Amino acid sequence: MERLFAIILFVLSAQYAIAQQQTYCNPINIDYGYCPIPAFVQNGKHRATADPVITFFKNKYYLFSTNQWGYWHSGNMLDWTFVPRKFLRPEHKVYDELCAPSLSFVNDTLLVVGSTHGKDFPIWMSTKPEGDNWKELVHKFEAGAWDPQIFWDKEKDEVYLYYGSSNMYPLYGVKLNRKTFQPEGEVIPVLALNDDEHGWERFGEHNDNTFLQPFTEGAFMTKHNGKYYLQYGAPGTEFSGYADGVYVGDNPLGPFTYQPHNPFSYKPGGFARGAGHGATYQDANNAYWHVSTVVLSVKNNFERRLGIWPAGFDADGIMYSNTAYGDYPTYLPLAKKEHTGLNSFRGWMLLNYNKPIQVSSTLGGFNANYANDEDIKTYWSAKTANKGEYIITDLGEISTVNAVQINYADQDVDIMGKPDTTTGHKYILYTSNDGKKWNVLVDKSKSTKDVPHEYIELQKAAQARYIKLENIAMPTGKFAISGLRVFGLGKGPNPGMVKNFVPLRAEPKKKGERRSVWFKWQQEPNADGYVIYFGKSPDKMYGSIMVYGKNEYYFNGLDRSDAYYFQIEAFNNNGIGPKTEIKKSE
Repeated sequence: MERLFAIILFVLSAQYAIAQQQTYCNPINIDYGYCPIPAFVQNGKHRATADPVITFFKNKYYLFSTNQWGYWHSGNMLDWTFVPRKFLRPEHKVYDELCAPSLSFVNDTLLVVGSTHGKDFPIWMSTKPEGDNWKELVHKFEAGAWDPQIFWDKEKDEVYLYYGSSNMYPLYGVKLNRKTFQPEGEVIPVLALNDDEHGWERFGEHNDNTFLQPFTEGAFMTKHNGKYYLQYGAPGTEFSGYADGVYVGDNPLGPFTYQPHNPFSYKPGGFARGAGHGATYQDANNAYWHVSTVVLSVKNNFERRLGIWPAGFDADGIMYSNTAYGDYPTYLPLAKKEHTGLNSFRGWMLLNYNKPIQVSSTLGGFNANYANDEDIKTYWSAKTANKGEYIITDLGEISTVNAVQINYADQDVDIMGKPDTTTGHKYILYTSNDGKKWNVLVDKSKSTKDVPHEYIELQKAAQARYIKLENIAMPTGKFAISGLRVFGLGKGPNPGMVKNFVPLRAEPKKKGERRSVWFKWQQEPNADGYVIYFGKSPDKMYGSIMVYGKNEYYFNGLDRSDAYYFQIEAFNNNGIGPKTEIKKSE
């Protein structure tokens, strides 16, 4: 009885702690599987996923993504439970199982189908997906669609399929028979890239390479106020410039018109970079969110994670997402509903960017300073995974600590695919004011959870100068960290307004590259970094770029023919400075 009471108390306290937490932090913290494809792990085994889709169904959020051999569900968009499941039949000899899956629902039934160029994959259905309760809706789906999305037009009770992934062919749409869910009628080309006009659709890490035609993929449809918003990804999943755009139409198969304010989901800077090939969904309060792919591309071009961004539609029907400070602590749906401006950002700043680091040991060139350089592609690795390996980050002064994010890296991992069981990440976090006397902040020494991007929001803020992460055990590989990120507020002043902010762009009707702009500004002495805002209207500057450690930035994501508005602000560990006046570029 005593043991039962202890278990009940533990469960209730855990549920209370989750209920009290108000924020999450990108990349989202789910137990990502390891890449199951042998050809993709020659440079080291690693976690990988992409092409996510979330839907809110029967009071739970369901999340599917590539290469996971199962899916997740959550009641709060924070604590995700994995359900192991292989959807393809034994005769389908593929490694990645559901690649870029479609997830949608019709009435009380959830539908799932993966990518295929053949015509023998099933569409699966479930009315109780919280457990492994699935059966075939369609035995052989005749569409043969890659990157599919099945869209139910609820008002018309009609079903459509959108699909395509190519740097040669457009995206397509076709109506599905409402009873058989097989294609009927004409297959319509609905969208093609126009990178000659749209700079953000160009191939390359920063939309700056022209040696290969850009890819379009990840079709996704959202209906809002009678309009159809056809979303698409460009230009390449391995790049920080990976983004989602949108075309708008009055009918499900078009014609569609390019939304002037594009890309609507874009995050080329900061720690979690890339915001392409995603899906838009509504939460329990009917507010919109956009889930998308976050780029790593270290062990392999297709090494990726997932990010969730606040999204919405403004009064003029413009679709947007808010990625400014999007990899800092962000309000969960239960806490905030309004997404415009910085309303979704919790206001806790990064306290330890490029501050001094101490470590127990270092493996080769995986140096300690890589653990807080705000680059997810670089990481520090200890020589072992032994208990007692540690990393200490110095905040520079006693600061208010509200949250910590621990981003583990994959070094000498020996797992492929989705493991049935895991030993989890075991660790202890300590605080200190002098680097000598340590107090336990968080004790996860007995945890069994797999938390590759662990995020801890403290129920009570701590006052500390030093944060120490001590390893107890790893699920696999060495103790390696790509980002030990400490959030809260310092004791000093915010940065001032940036001076001499100048966007340089070729003038209309003159020779020059008008899809690009070169930003220059005077370094603000108290700044850790900057956020540049851009848009085609001074009241719709939904685009943002986070820049660390520089006073210039080349941006290659403009539409050639249009005028733009730009603005910049500085930030540091204490807060955000005032925005500059808006600059217009014809």
